[in-house]
Amino acid sequence: MVVTDSPLALHKYVRRISKDFSTVRRYSNTPAVVVGSVRASTSAFIAAETAAHLPTCGTPTSRTPVSTPRGIRRRQRMRKRSSVSSTLSKVLILNVRDLLKAHAGGEPLKEHQPRSWIETNFQKRECIKFIPCPKDDTKCCCGQAQITHQTIPGIESGSPGDLWLPTKHTRPQPTDAYGTIEFQGGAHPTKAQYVRLSFDTRPELLVQLFTKEWNLELPKLLITVQGGKANFDLQAKLKKEIRKGLLKAAKTTGAWIFTGGTNTGVTKQVGDALLLEGQQRTGRVVSIGIAPWGIVERNHELLGHNREVPCHSISSPRSKLAVLNNRHAYFLLVDNGTQAKYGAELILRRKLEKFISNLKLHPSKNHWLKTNVTHSSTPVVCLVIEGGTNTIRAVLEYVTDSPPVPVVVCDGSGRAADLLAFVHKYASDGEEQPVLESMRDYLIGTIQKTFEVGLDQSEKLYQELLQCTRNKNLITVFRIQEKPEGEAQELDQTILTALFKSQHLSPPEQLSLALTWNRVDIARSEIFVYGQEWPNGALDEAMMQALEHDRIDFVKLLLENGVSMKKFLTIPRLEELYNTKHGPANTLGYILRDVRPHIPKGYIYTLHDIGLVINKLMGGAYRSYYTRRKFRPIYAKVMNSYANACRKSSTYQYQRYAGANSLSLVTGLLPFTSEMALFEFPFNELLIWAVLTKRQQMALLMWTHGEEALAKSLVSCKLYKAMAHEAAEDDLDTEIYEELRSYAKEFESKGNKLLDFSYRQDAEKAQRLLTCELHSWSNQSCLSLAVAANHRALLAHPCSQVILADLWMGGLRTRKNTNFKVILGLAMPLYIRQLDFKSKEELQQMPQTEEEHLENQNLDNDDSDRSQPDAEALLADSYSVRDTKVHENGKVNLTAGAEEQPSKVSLTDSDPAQFREFFNLSEYNEVKQHQPLRLKKKFYEFYTAPITKFWADSIAYMFFLIMFSFTVLVKMENMPRWQEWYSIAYITTLGFEKVREIISSEPVAITHKFSVWAWNMWNPCDGAAIILFVIGLAFRFRPNTMDIGRVIYCVDSIYWYLRILNILGVNKYLGPLVTMMGKMVKNMIYFVVLLAVVLMSFGVSRQAILFPDKQPTWSLIKEVIFQPYFMLYGEVFAGDIDPPCGEDPSQPGCVTGHWVTPITMSMYLLIANILLINLLIAVFNNIFNEVNSVSHQVWMFQRFTVVMEYQQKPVLPPPFIALCHFYSLLKYCVRKAKGEPGMSKFSFVP
Repeated sequence: MVVTDSPLALHKYVRRISKDFSTVRRYSNTPAVVVGSVRASTSAFIAAETAAHLPTCGTPTSRTPVSTPRGIRRRQRMRKRSSVSSTLSKVLILNVRDLLKAHAGGEPLKEHQPRSWIETNFQKRECIKFIPCPKDDTKCCCGQAQITHQTIPGIESGSPGDLWLPTKHTRPQPTDAYGTIEFQGGAHPTKAQYVRLSFDTRPELLVQLFTKEWNLELPKLLITVQGGKANFDLQAKLKKEIRKGLLKAAKTTGAWIFTGGTNTGVTKQVGDALLLEGQQRTGRVVSIGIAPWGIVERNHELLGHNREVPCHSISSPRSKLAVLNNRHAYFLLVDNGTQAKYGAELILRRKLEKFISNLKLHPSKNHWLKTNVTHSSTPVVCLVIEGGTNTIRAVLEYVTDSPPVPVVVCDGSGRAADLLAFVHKYASDGEEQPVLESMRDYLIGTIQKTFEVGLDQSEKLYQELLQCTRNKNLITVFRIQEKPEGEAQELDQTILTALFKSQHLSPPEQLSLALTWNRVDIARSEIFVYGQEWPNGALDEAMMQALEHDRIDFVKLLLENGVSMKKFLTIPRLEELYNTKHGPANTLGYILRDVRPHIPKGYIYTLHDIGLVINKLMGGAYRSYYTRRKFRPIYAKVMNSYANACRKSSTYQYQRYAGANSLSLVTGLLPFTSEMALFEFPFNELLIWAVLTKRQQMALLMWTHGEEALAKSLVSCKLYKAMAHEAAEDDLDTEIYEELRSYAKEFESKGNKLLDFSYRQDAEKAQRLLTCELHSWSNQSCLSLAVAANHRALLAHPCSQVILADLWMGGLRTRKNTNFKVILGLAMPLYIRQLDFKSKEELQQMPQTEEEHLENQNLDNDDSDRSQPDAEALLADSYSVRDTKVHENGKVNLTAGAEEQPSKVSLTDSDPAQFREFFNLSEYNEVKQHQPLRLKKKFYEFYTAPITKFWADSIAYMFFLIMFSFTVLVKMENMPRWQEWYSIAYITTLGFEKVREIISSEPVAITHKFSVWAWNMWNPCDGAAIILFVIGLAFRFRPNTMDIGRVIYCVDSIYWYLRILNILGVNKYLGPLVTMMGKMVKNMIYFVVLLAVVLMSFGVSRQAILFPDKQPTWSLIKEVIFQPYFMLYGEVFAGDIDPPCGEDPSQPGCVTGHWVTPITMSMYLLIANILLINLLIAVFNNIFNEVNSVSHQVWMFQRFTVVMEYQQKPVLPPPFIALCHFYSLLKYCVRKAKGEPGMSKFSFVP
């Protein structure tokens, strides 16, 4: 009892007593009048106690005898009228006495410590009235001995004939036992949470305990195990099947397992099954033991608030109590005031099971939906293993409850389970049981022998068995001998199948359950059966759920059973997939913050945002469909119509997010319309979604379905590599970077294998596959996507190299001495007539530039030759009658003729006549005689071939270097010589060519155009050199600054000579070496930083010691760096290391510390010359080995860049390129004025 010395404390005590009054009225049938009188008497008692124990103000505290309160005398008179009210009143008095402490020592009131949530909401039970047990009058009916039983003043003992009830003869108090049990004895201690609670605890508080305090997710299935309390043995095979099946059912479905919690009987068997899952805490099966508090051995050790209690699961041999099973993760220790008696947990366990069964299975976490995705409740199934008479009564209660609970009986486990299995086998479906009635005497005898009971009880059990058979459909028997080996149904399948048979769920609800459990085997065998009918939209909803939860096998199953992705995937659904919170963690949010900074919390991604992310990751000229101008009105139209439909629906509502620019999107159940089917290739969109959300297995599934598999593998590879780069820049975990890189390599390997397989099957079709334009991938080609993904292996593949060799040679057909023949053709144009050229048919099959396509229309009047279909028709669902063209950045595609639109022919929906037309054209093309080129066409093909442009450009460049070298080597006159004029014209026209390259690139925004152009390292270097030359030219034409201009010329000439390396990169042997040089320079920059640190440390010290009297000038910087830097190359400046000094008049005086300089110089040379230089050599050697091992791939990769560069270059080299620019500009203006098609944008290429 506590001392109260303030009205505030007393007020708290009175409020607590008022709360107890409410408890009294809730758990008793006492009339309100009687309770009112009790409340009045208790108030009088409080007043008396307060007056007796509280000191008066200003009077010393003294002990005064406590008189008998008037309220007690009134209760003694009321006891004659109502024993119930008497007992309840005494409970309240005990509470008051616990709250009021006699003021014996004069201690002040201690501050009330705040209780935890568990203490506030859970209570224990203590017996407060001793009622002798009929069998042993020295023990109370609660199980406690009279010696240890709590004696309460004012409450008299009962007589042996009184009925002991926990609601009447126990009092609730805050629980005093909860925390963590640490089971000892194993290799690693296992831990379990526990709490002591009253038998009448509300189940919603228990669910809150599981989810809030113990951080459990709500179950998707509840398996309650019933069986015997005593230990028993199982057959080895049955024991193995039960262990494996129970564990698999719990792990695959996310189920909770309810058991008795003690290490005896069936609970021990379940614990042995849980032993198979290992000692890892992560991923542990949620096994909850519900045991009586009074039956737990050494339960006094568990007393304490939030304690960590070491415990051994070994019981004493002679003890009637039981220990807790050490394989369970959670324990509910139910207290009804009894000791060493079972049954305290039965009511609470059944109430909790019923409450969980009414919970929704998976309520939607969608911010936009007000309803659940499914109306299914959490399924509950009872598993019976062995058992006694109470098990039969429990089964009867389960099957007759509302709603009923399906029961799975393990035949062969013994006793009750075997009886239930036997009765179930011979039971008929009707009310009458003739077979069982004929075996009545046999069954009663078996029951007597099995349970060792009398005739009356065995007949009662027989009737209970018959009542169970009336619900035969709710009982499923698991027999391991039922089917041959290899075909026997496992226990987990039996459990889940029993749920489907008993609950009479609709097919969509069954499918939703199977999805929640992630049991595709159950869905395949029990749900997708022959003749199953599905309501509209049911499979689409299941597909949405499977995609969100990353259920790969279910997506496969739904695709096999007729789900059309073209009808399923709409804009709202795709946007909802990007906003789902399910699935693995990904880096999409980090990347989105780069393209959309200052994103508020809870921001809902739109497809436009996703498009920006795709553009950022793909880089270059790639533009996602979601960011294109033609997509915006379609998006707005679909979403507006969808929002209107949501407003009219009574089930769904939509909200507009305050920070978003578009409507918040939800998963739609609207009927399919043609307007919403906006994705021609839905698997492409789902592949990108899977890659961006890091669902690798889902991405692989989407890669195997649909069209354009090679392009999908290349895009996935590029996205993963870019995401890995972003993860490294954001300093995320190294594991994320390695994981993304491994995913990229997997797609890289698949793309290479696919191309190799296609090339071996049909080389020509494989080449078409690489060069055809892909409208769903930003009009790119597989070659350009391979360049973007840095897929060297694919570009080094023979198929790619054949295409590049074909493009490089243009219209020429020469096998030997090609370079010599081209140079000879440039020097003597008449020699061109002697060269071999491809036929017209071969030229039409080659990729060509857009301008070449237009030029061919003027050179060739026979349009029929260009109308033949290409081999792309055999690789896709439709084909177009097209020619082929090459765009910037290596994009090679097929284009329709200028005078006709591409004629689409579907190979899936066409009639046979269209097939005949196609194959007839192919046969005509094969037998048609090759037509030679005319002379004009030969000259055109020769000068427009990339190899010709390369040699013409190289010869012109070498001539420019000679002229520019002459300009800087000889004396510069006031007026430039013709050599200088030529150099000025060359660099100026080269600058205009760089501007043309930027303008004619594919992107729209000028900044994006510049970034694409600057992707090639030589382009920005050329731009810087041209700007430097222009600055020098400005100084050169002013007499007073002409020398400065000449010096700038000299510096600029350094780069123009180094630019020869770009030309040499075409060579098969020199190209990899140039690549090595570039990587070495990049790595040398980091080395220079280390070297600068060492150099400055020695240089500053040396300069400061040897020259202490220097004045502040800029030359100090040179003196600090000059000598230490050249010492690296062997010039040690021996005379300056230790200059002579002394007292000799001919020598300067010695400065203080002059002897330090030789020591520091020795250390400097040791570190710089030996350590750092050798470190640099080792780094260079590593780069050489790395590049040399893949030198062939490196050269082939560089070859693609060179081929594409010269494919786009004008015919004439600088400075004559100005004529090409003028001609192209004039022709562009004429075509625009005439409105001729074919030029979608401004192009200078003639």
